Amino acid sequence: QVQLVESGGGLVQAGGSLRLSCAASGNTFSNYAVGWFRQAPGKEREFVGRISRSGSSTFYANSVKGRFTISRDNAKNTVYLQMNSLKPGDTAVYYCAASRVLSTVVGGYNYWGQGTQVTVSS
Repeated sequence: QVQLVESGGGLVQAGGSLRLSCAASGNTFSNYAVGWFRQAPGKEREFVGRISRSGSSTFYANSVKGRFTISRDNAKNTVYLQMNSLKPGDTAVYYCAASRVLSTVVGGYNYWGQGTQVTVSS
C-alpha cells in the first residue's frame, strides 16, 4: 500500500510557473514508478508524464513536453512536477499515481492521491 498526497496547486497567470509535490508514505517508495495526470471539468483524466522508480527515465505527453519536468527524491519520498510557461488550457485537477510498472494510462496505476487544483488565468 502507498498513500499519496499532492500539494502546491493554486492560481497562476498564463506564462507563470508552479511546482507540485507528491508525498508518499507506506511501502518503499523507490519500488514505484509515478505518473502525473490531470482532469479538467467535463473531460476525462489524461496522462501528463511519468517517472521511473530510480528517476532515470521520464516521459511526457506532447501537450506538456518542454514545459513540464518531473523529478523525484526517493530519500524524501517525494515526486515533483515543475510546470513552466503555463497556459489556460493547463487548468485542471492534477493527480499523482503510483505503480510497480511504467505506464501512461489511468488503468496502469494502483494508487492515487486526492488531487490538487491548478488554475491558469489568461
